[in-house]
Amino acid sequence: MTVIVLTNCPVGLRGFLTRWLLEISPGVFLGAPSARIRDVLWNEVRQYADQGRALLAYQTNNEQGYTFETHDHAWHPTDHEGLTLIRRPNPGAPRAAQKPSEVPRQGWSKAAKRRKYGGR
Repeated sequence: MTVIVLTNCPVGLRGFLTRWLLEISPGVFLGAPSARIRDVLWNEVRQYADQGRALLAYQTNNEQGYTFETHDHAWHPTDHEGLTLIRRPNPGAPRAAQKPSEVPRQGWSKAAKRRKYGGR
């Protein structure tokens, strides 16, 4: 079983995917192509997605029974002790907006400094 989810992608790409997969909802494609066809479809999706996002999920022989890949997505698959989890960006995290010259105040524990300013 293979599932491809498209968001904000060209209509032509959706039409292309309907040759091999069934569009069960706008932008959601479902089917059971071979691994070779699935890889070709995913390469086409990545090439023609433009500003859109795409997600591919398919069955595989691992502990979870499936795996997934993303394209131009804010959420990224991350391996954690053999399990694939989704890492979402934390909008409240100050690390992206933090100035590199900012120095931790004196008196904090080492653990608190690592949590706030990143482990080094």
